[in-house]
Amino acid sequence: MALEKYLQEEVALDHADGHLSRREALRRLAYLGLGAPAAAALLAACSRGENDPVAETTPGATPAGPTPSATEDITFPGPGGRETFGAFATAEDPQGAVLVIHENRGLTDHIKSVAGRFATSGYAALSVDLLSAGGGTGQFADEAEIMQALSQANREDLVADMVAAIDELERRAPDAKVGAIGFCFGGGMVWELVNSGEERLAAAAPFYGTTPDAGADFSKSKAAVLGVYAELDERVNATRETARQALEAADLEHEIVTYPGVNHAFFNATGDNYNKDQAEQAYAKVLSWFEEHLA
Repeated sequence: MALEKYLQEEVALDHADGHLSRREALRRLAYLGLGAPAAAALLAACSRGENDPVAETTPGATPAGPTPSATEDITFPGPGGRETFGAFATAEDPQGAVLVIHENRGLTDHIKSVAGRFATSGYAALSVDLLSAGGGTGQFADEAEIMQALSQANREDLVADMVAAIDELERRAPDAKVGAIGFCFGGGMVWELVNSGEERLAAAAPFYGTTPDAGADFSKSKAAVLGVYAELDERVNATRETARQALEAADLEHEIVTYPGVNHAFFNATGDNYNKDQAEQAYAKVLSWFEEHLA
């Protein structure tokens, strides 16, 4: 699925779930290249019917996993030596290294805290800012501009930023095996990293991310992949079988897990779809996967 189309549908579904007003949804879709008639048609197509399933969310916003360690904002050399931004945290004696890829809202405090939780759990962790080419997430006025920038980014450039972040993790945690986790847009980017054949990637955990639209070929990868999906996330789940078939064709160790009764972004404690119970289970599952393949 093309990045631009994916992000357009994200906006439409946020509107359908009541997270965005129609006016704000139309404004964001305009940033993403849709004219008014096409935007209105997309909103109508993604509208919820009376009998459509809705995720049952758990009140409160206590994040899944342990209390996060403090993260440090860092810069490191990216493609061509260009300054790249991220947030880093580490255990004293890390058992592995984890690259964290953000959602379609850029490098937020929530995503930084995910790196902090992995540090508390015994890893060196780096959340990379895939908006670094534009000066970093903080240089954009709002989420509409962030989505526009991500939709216009070249996939190869985004993969190059992730590879540069792995370089930085290796520098900060020598000899540690590297895993990657990403959410939403970031889940799709983890699939892209697997698709790239980056040989240092030992494990991957894409959360509700779509597989590459140009055809998934994981044959060059060595990663053990844990694919995480949400039962009610019909749009992303439509690509789940493609992922499974590509993993089987590449003979990669893998597991596909679909969490019941939850929707897209159920892991994000700052969002309306957050479900603490299922997020806790998913975090424990990822820790078990990383312990097996990174430690």
